[in-house]
Amino acid sequence: MSSKLAQNRSFKKSYRIIALFFIVGVSYAQTKTYGQFWNEIQLNQTINSKWSTELDLASSYSSTESSSNIFQNNIQKSFRGWGHYYLSPRWKLSAFLAYYNNKDVPEIGQYKSPEWRFALQGIYYFHKTGYTLSTRMRIELRHMKNGDDDFENVLRYRQQIKYLQPINSKVLREGVVYAIASDEIYLKSGTKVTGQSFFDRNKFNLEGGYLFTDDIQLELTYGNEYLPRNGGNQITNAAALTLTFNNLFRNINKKLLNKNDSTTNEEP
Repeated sequence: MSSKLAQNRSFKKSYRIIALFFIVGVSYAQTKTYGQFWNEIQLNQTINSKWSTELDLASSYSSTESSSNIFQNNIQKSFRGWGHYYLSPRWKLSAFLAYYNNKDVPEIGQYKSPEWRFALQGIYYFHKTGYTLSTRMRIELRHMKNGDDDFENVLRYRQQIKYLQPINSKVLREGVVYAIASDEIYLKSGTKVTGQSFFDRNKFNLEGGYLFTDDIQLELTYGNEYLPRNGGNQITNAAALTLTFNNLFRNINKKLLNKNDSTTNEEP
């Protein structure tokens, strides 16, 4: 009797192991991988020592299930307006209003989903000699159209930790190369448009940047996103290009004024 009981237990154990491998295999088979390219232009404008504004213009491209070309589809265009308040040398508080023209984003099932987004954000800086460590907290309200052409509100919280290291200097200034590593988790409310899972995604970035001047910088990024979804998990490997201008129009105006002054002084 005991031998038969032992055999039943052994069979059940073997069944569970086989079932586990089957589930893992199915989950792996259902994972979809996309290659994407993200590009963004950031225009920052200083108002005074405490306030600044920012305008971001961005566009994203993606491969599809049938094509590995990362420029196969233009999946998203967006603009975003920021207001930044520098509470102290360690705290930066921000808010933005943005519009996203989601055209064929794999995350939302390949259908058009225009979106308005509002967010509040706080960044805390751990300033160290030779590097900067920061943590970012952001709460977003996303007003998105779902597949039934109804708008849904999605509440999402994001938490990021970021490490920045200048390579050929201790501070960021003209001519400096720098490196960034960051990781961010996203938690959200469940909706039809983005799925019911509480954990939205994890995003890991490796970046390299260069300051052409104190007011112009370029960043190249490798981004990896993991998105658990009911219809199959998604992994995104992305290349990103970000070009930032600080006080662009003010600097152009200064150059024009200086040029006009020089021309005036040269007149007989």
